[in-house]
Amino acid sequence: MRQYSLRLKYLGIDTYKENIIYMRQDCPICRAEGFEAQARIQITFGDKIIIATLNTIESELLSREEASLSKNAWTLLGASPDDMIFLSHPKPLDSLSYIHAKIYNHQFYPRQIQSIINDVLVGDLSDIQIASFLTACAGDRLNTTEIIELTQAMVNTGERLTWPFECVVDKHCVGGVPGNRTTLIVVPIVAAFGLTIPKTSSRAITSPAGTADTMEIFAPVEIDIPTMRKIVEKENGCIIWGGSVALSPADDILIRIEKVLDLDSEGQLVASILSKKIAAGSNHVVIDIPIGNTAKVRSLKTATVLKQYLETIGNKLGMKVRVVFTDGSQPIGRGVGPALEARDVLSVLQGKDDAPQDLRERALVLAGSVLEFSPTVELGQGELIAKNILDSGLAWKKFQAICEAQGGMRDIPKSVYTHTIHSYKSGIIKNIDNRKLAKIAKLAGAPQSKSAGVDLHIRLTDKVSKDDPLFTIHSETKGELRYALSFIQERQDIISCFEDAE
Repeated sequence: MRQYSLRLKYLGIDTYKENIIYMRQDCPICRAEGFEAQARIQITFGDKIIIATLNTIESELLSREEASLSKNAWTLLGASPDDMIFLSHPKPLDSLSYIHAKIYNHQFYPRQIQSIINDVLVGDLSDIQIASFLTACAGDRLNTTEIIELTQAMVNTGERLTWPFECVVDKHCVGGVPGNRTTLIVVPIVAAFGLTIPKTSSRAITSPAGTADTMEIFAPVEIDIPTMRKIVEKENGCIIWGGSVALSPADDILIRIEKVLDLDSEGQLVASILSKKIAAGSNHVVIDIPIGNTAKVRSLKTATVLKQYLETIGNKLGMKVRVVFTDGSQPIGRGVGPALEARDVLSVLQGKDDAPQDLRERALVLAGSVLEFSPTVELGQGELIAKNILDSGLAWKKFQAICEAQGGMRDIPKSVYTHTIHSYKSGIIKNIDNRKLAKIAKLAGAPQSKSAGVDLHIRLTDKVSKDDPLFTIHSETKGELRYALSFIQERQDIISCFEDAE
């Protein structure tokens, strides 16, 4: 196979996990080999080989003898500026033929899914090809055996932790409801009780805050595995970013593309959740499924299917899974965005009178369910035990200890700019759109701007008068505040209400 060489030039382009090579459209290699934009090219540097998607450049940013790479491709190759890379047509990928077969409704054979996931992780499959895989698996087209194989394949691509404890617990929420930061309350309650809960959480991908983003308000979350072990051994638990310990790393790539496609595949979701719990070494897991018209899971029927998959497949993989259905009709707590959510969590842990009761009550239900995995806790008694731990201040003390173990507890930042949206009429609140509120928080700057977000002043069924405050936007810049306000001006259905009968 003929190879051509080009000298590398650094341009500093980040495409997240997608491998991209940048070349002049009129360079000799493109002309000789017929390479055009979006072509797949094999890149060799020393003993390392990757496949990247070609983006062509028409300007003088690169010379005809130069090429550049996306950040992920630089990292995978371990290359430096001025190094020479060698380019050629890639060999056909077996994983593509497996994806094509699935598109035509054939079942995956053993080890085929592992081949696909391996190619996803190293970047041999483009985003378009990964999207084809995800689409082919959507619509309940993965059977139980295939979901098990997908789960195991994702576990196999990353680190896998083990713990010297018989009962290692975890808690997870499928997401879709802003402000649902129960993890930061559940973990210290469970750890204070004495169970081991090595919690790894996600950062936001398309939401205004992930659990790791909110926890990072309080303490560092980018913790390596040896440090994580020391924290858990000392405090019984931690709350860290899963990306820093490389647990099921292929899943992060799949989730990013699923979000763009707006796909909610049951099989992918089950494999995503269980693979990360297995990789973290957990064997007893409580999973929160919020149900609501603007949540990720919109019906009891869909939630029931997910419950059956999670419990059945978890059991086959040696894990005890308990699913809890919760209300997903509106945001949890008041804040949407890292700092505002952290403020709500802190008020619950400190037992303040103005703490959001819905966040407190949901956290107690979930913590109680986790505690009932302990052989010393009778079914039905977990929530009361959790309440006693929270009310006694032990959970708050444990949370502070976990933060200190992770690098020290920080103060919660405050936004520079705020703007309050008021009701344009009197009535009773009948609908709060989770997705649109989350969009406003993102436009305001969350989660990159830690103090940005939305502060909600009303709940469903509340009675409001004309000009009463509905929510306040928080932003760190005037520009981001304007973005959020421009979105609101185009939509009057973010919060809607019945006309007041009086």
